[in-house]
Parts: sequence; structure tokens; C-alpha cells
Amino acid sequence: MNSAELLLHPVRLRIVQAFLGDRALTTAQLGRELQDVPTGSLYRHVALLTRSGVLQVVAERRVRGAVERTYTLRLAAAQVSPADLAAMSADQHRHAFMAFLAAILAELDRYLDSGRPNLARDRAGYRLAAAWLTDAELEEMLTELVAVIGPRLANPPGRGRRRRVLAGVLLPAPEPGTRRRGART
Repeated sequence: MNSAELLLHPVRLRIVQAFLGDRALTTAQLGRELQDVPTGSLYRHVALLTRSGVLQVVAERRVRGAVERTYTLRLAAAQVSPADLAAMSADQHRHAFMAFLAAILAELDRYLDSGRPNLARDRAGYRLAAAWLTDAELEEMLTELVAVIGPRLANPPGRGRRRRVLAGVLLPAPEPGTRRRGART
């Protein structure tokens, strides 16, 4: 199984997403966060991610005769390789993007169902914008974003800190005069 097949499965993507932010979780804790995923299925996906090196066991303890494992995410292993991305067909990218959107929607559902959500107070939101950029300007912007966001992604959980999920999509518009494949004329 290549990295795209492993990581872009809707349930596995949600599992990986649950671990973002330097979290250590047991399968039981993960199950409470992903309540719509059947327990047996959750255990199978966690086992696959562990065998593949995406999750690692960082602690074990005996609980009523069973071994409870605590997992963390190996962030470097939780990325689709550039070669696998390049080898994906347009339909595979569509499928992967739908899994990505489903994972974001699940995060929104968890937030909205958590009590009394207040997007303004919580500084939550979703926006769409367009910018006209040369390739050099795009590289400069991405470098600046990494410089601003990167250090904050390394923040450990702590007093006063709330886990916040960031998602980004960057799509170029088609060049003027190009025709979409399969588009009617």
C-alpha cells in the first residue's frame, strides 16, 4: 500500500488528524473522539497505521487483564510522498480531496456539537480568497506562512492552550484559454 492509499482513507485520515497537535491517545480515547467509527474498525485502522510506522506506541499499561497502549503520531511518516502524489490520477485526487473535506467536516461537527459554539468568540471560521501571484510571490508567501505557523505547531499542550485545527487548500486557477478535460463546447 502506498502512502496515498494508507493516509487518504477517510477513517485513517481522521485518526491521523485526531493526533495532530502533539497528542498522545489510547484507542479508547480515540474512540470517544470518533464515536461514529465502529470499535472493531477503529482498532483495525490503528493497527495498520502502527504497522506502517505512522503511529507509534509510547506507553503500555495493564487494564483488567488487557494491555492498553498509548499512541503518538510520527508526523514525518504521516505525509503522502511526492512520488505517490505525482502518480495519482485526477479521480484519485478527487477521492483524496473528498476524504480531506470529510475530515474537516467531522472536526466542524465535533465543534458544533460540543455545547454552545461561538465562532466569533472562538475565532473559528472558514474563508475563501483569491490572490494574483507570480510563482516567486507564491514561494515568498508560503515561506512567510511557514515562518509564522511553523513554530506554533510545535507548541505542546498546556495551561490556557486550546487545540485548534488549521486546514489549508491552495489551488491554481486554470490558465486563460485552457479547456477543462471532458468539458462540452
